[in-house]
Amino acid sequence: MRRTPARVIPAVLALALAGVAGCSSSSSGSHTANGKTVIKVALWNYDTTPEFKALIDGFEAKYPNITVQPVDILSADYEQKITAMLAGGDKTDVITVKNVTDYSQYGTRGQLVDLTDAVNALPSKSSYAGLDDFKLSGKYYALPYRQDFWVLYYNKKLVGDTDMSHLTWSDFEALAKRLTTGSGADKVYGAYLHTWRSVVQAVASAQTGGDLLGPDYSWLKPQYQVALDLQQAGAVMPFATATSQQAGYDAQFTTGKAALVPMGTWWAAALLSEKTQGKNAIDWAIAPLPQVQNNGQTVTFGSPTAFGVNKKAADKPDAEKFVEWASGPEGAAAVAKIGITPAYSDSSVMSTFFAAPGMPSDPVSKAAMEPTKVQLEMPVSDKSADVDQILTEEHQLVMTGQKSVDAGVAEMESRVKNEVG
Repeated sequence: MRRTPARVIPAVLALALAGVAGCSSSSSGSHTANGKTVIKVALWNYDTTPEFKALIDGFEAKYPNITVQPVDILSADYEQKITAMLAGGDKTDVITVKNVTDYSQYGTRGQLVDLTDAVNALPSKSSYAGLDDFKLSGKYYALPYRQDFWVLYYNKKLVGDTDMSHLTWSDFEALAKRLTTGSGADKVYGAYLHTWRSVVQAVASAQTGGDLLGPDYSWLKPQYQVALDLQQAGAVMPFATATSQQAGYDAQFTTGKAALVPMGTWWAAALLSEKTQGKNAIDWAIAPLPQVQNNGQTVTFGSPTAFGVNKKAADKPDAEKFVEWASGPEGAAAVAKIGITPAYSDSSVMSTFFAAPGMPSDPVSKAAMEPTKVQLEMPVSDKSADVDQILTEEHQLVMTGQKSVDAGVAEMESRVKNEVG
């Protein structure tokens, strides 16, 4: 998720504050009619993001004298509105932190409560994936409750008895071409590559060690060649078509129009929910993300999601209690039940995850959930937002054929060097 550049904040500040005024007005130490303490949690798309209800219900069951009130914000507006709320002194107690880039802004501006003591008191820091991504100058201002990373989803019927356990990108390319059938409205693509730049760039960075902040981007070329070769062979929907038609990865997969889809672990919960509601009947499983080389290692990329306590919170003690509970074993179990990948993990939590109705639990699917390394999707830096914009623009030009791979990579290098420094 791209950080909102600081230069646009003044323009949206008044609008953002107005947009949340009705649901996040401060009432220090507010209580319900029956005397329960109320804490407010800023989050997005509450009705369609089941993890939030699972966490709130679980916390209220654990602490019956506390009521959690969601401050619901549209996902597309979330970062801008949270930035404006914090800048304006809003007293919403808990802030859901969508990505580490935004977190670094909140933390360095002194807008979040220091949770370092809570982190130091954890019995096993190694059980919390993504925890160190929230370390700023030796301190922690948020705790992750989920850790998503990329895997390979596949249609079991279309893939058949193919061994999915140790695919390289060369294997993936060959398999996608083999699975492509039909034409026109009846065409089934062997794979679907979504239009986000991370589908190419973050994969290459994680698996080659290339630095997304540049200035050298030569390591991107082989991964772009895989994507373009698949497109040229007609084994994936063309980038331009996917963009113009606003194709969704979920629709391509669940309607049987694509056999293989690299995507984040967050999608599993949506697929399970859709099946429960009778919205799709796809028989799917997951495999480790294909690798540049088959060396027994599974390297992927991802990003944690966290909760922090607003420095201006009306009820800091209970807000901290919510953050610590949600990010710990009990919160992890609550989201694992619905197919969300929690940041905290142990054998019990993973058993709960794979016991979710409809969750594939074959050996390859289980192996996919234990990657060797998960690299942060985008490095945290004051340059990240500007670099991200450049890489996105050039990615689109390469994938639509308006620039060659060599020309696109050269332009990335030139622009990052000259425009960002």
